[in-house]
Amino acid sequence: MTLDIALVQLRTPDRPKAALEHAEPLIREAAARGAKLVLTPEGSNFLQQNRARRAEILRTQGEDPAVLGLRELAKELGIWLLIGSAIVACEEEDEHRAANRSMFVDPEGAVRASYDKLHVYDVDLPTGERHRESEAIRPGQRATVAETPWGGLGLSICYDVRFPHLYRALARAGAEMIAVPAAFTVPTGQAHWEVLLRARAIETGCFVLAPAQGGAHEDGRKTWGHSLVVGPWGEVIARADDDKPQVVMASLDLEEVAAARAAIAQLRHDREFEGP
Repeated sequence: MTLDIALVQLRTPDRPKAALEHAEPLIREAAARGAKLVLTPEGSNFLQQNRARRAEILRTQGEDPAVLGLRELAKELGIWLLIGSAIVACEEEDEHRAANRSMFVDPEGAVRASYDKLHVYDVDLPTGERHRESEAIRPGQRATVAETPWGGLGLSICYDVRFPHLYRALARAGAEMIAVPAAFTVPTGQAHWEVLLRARAIETGCFVLAPAQGGAHEDGRKTWGHSLVVGPWGEVIARADDDKPQVVMASLDLEEVAAARAAIAQLRHDREFEGP
């Protein structure tokens, strides 16, 4: 079975309305080029580091203008759309933090599956950059495999890629493709982006689909770009060579998943062992 997919690389603005206007022409391009499944990056509804401004624009999933617009666009174009993630207000009244949420949308515009980022980005980089995502984002609690017409799609977001046990769990739960929408920093992107994505594909025998944010954003951050599609043998099938907004197309032969897993049956070879 062959599936034509598109990764939409964005440079998302700091407001939802502008974010939708930025993403829409690229998603239309992807559909016009034949993509049946289109994926956008982390933070597709806005990227805003300023807490006061962020509080002004934060809305729930059902009220966010970019999320609603992207769902309508999927319906208009008749495509399956993974909103790689949107920053949305939590429904719990006592939760002051937001959710970083992937939403898998069907061709009728309905959200078929969602996933809140499990691992939040709390790091101190050698460059002096300091990030404390946990101060603004509530971590999720559950892993998710979305059902698609072509097989299971495991959902993950950005920093999750550094936790291989999550990806093995997704593969064992039926994922044949795994999405890694991201907004990687430039120093970590240069050093780790491709090697981590290829490792996750090799370990699971899955296609890894990684749409990324790229470039200098309105809120002051800089992201790496270089969106990638990796095959289940670890080969790069398609890539963006820079950080510019663009569409990356790929054709996936889903039979390659079974072939890779038959050649090296590592998902069946785990052993219990005594800890160090």
